[in-house]
Amino acid sequence: MKSIRRWLMSALAACLVAFGCGIGPQVFAASTQANQPKAIYKVDTKEKVVALTFDISWGNKVPEPVLNVLKQQNVKKATFFLSGPWTLHHPEIAKKIKDMGYEIGNHGNLHKDFSNYPDSWIREQVALSEKSIYQVTGVKTKLIRTPNGDFNPRVLRCLNNMGYTVIQWNTDSLDWKNPGVQNIVSRVTKRAVPGDIILMHASDSSKQIVEALPQIITQLRNQGYQFVTVSELLAGANVSSNVR
Repeated sequence: MKSIRRWLMSALAACLVAFGCGIGPQVFAASTQANQPKAIYKVDTKEKVVALTFDISWGNKVPEPVLNVLKQQNVKKATFFLSGPWTLHHPEIAKKIKDMGYEIGNHGNLHKDFSNYPDSWIREQVALSEKSIYQVTGVKTKLIRTPNGDFNPRVLRCLNNMGYTVIQWNTDSLDWKNPGVQNIVSRVTKRAVPGDIILMHASDSSKQIVEALPQIITQLRNQGYQFVTVSELLAGANVSSNVR
């Protein structure tokens, strides 16, 4: 009797191990994946809409000419990600962005990779830039593009817990490399897809964007695209997100 009982206990243990190894990790992996915070690169839509986005963290020579181009081209929807120090140093330009009706997002305070620092530092930096932007423009930011686009799952989780949606890009103009006006234009207009988030810069480091931007706008319109803010893009279609 004891030997039968012992055999049954061994068999039961073997079954539990087998099912535990076969099922447990898959369920945990699915749960982890479902709950993993994500950054947004584009939205899935058949409508020909794109979001033009501009990061600004330095200088006052390029931002206003970029705004002038948008006005001349009658582009009423765009999203600007502003750093805290730049906003405080150039409040008149930041206010102009707001007054022209463009969306404003957060681009952090110090231009350093968030993944190299603890959550406490990230929260402090984002709070500082949020305060600066609000002080100058009255905008309480909810979208953030991290400096250098740097993040990892921990950073995303921290920012999500602060109430922020992390915005990346699907098409990178590489305008900050100043590769030539036509290279910038070609890169954007050939890569753009419906629901795209397009990365450009209105910092002084982007020396060719002012000349490239009118061509980008005209060619995208000729392809049938309309321009919306990032928030409008997110509200109108399914989100494509990823952790890279």
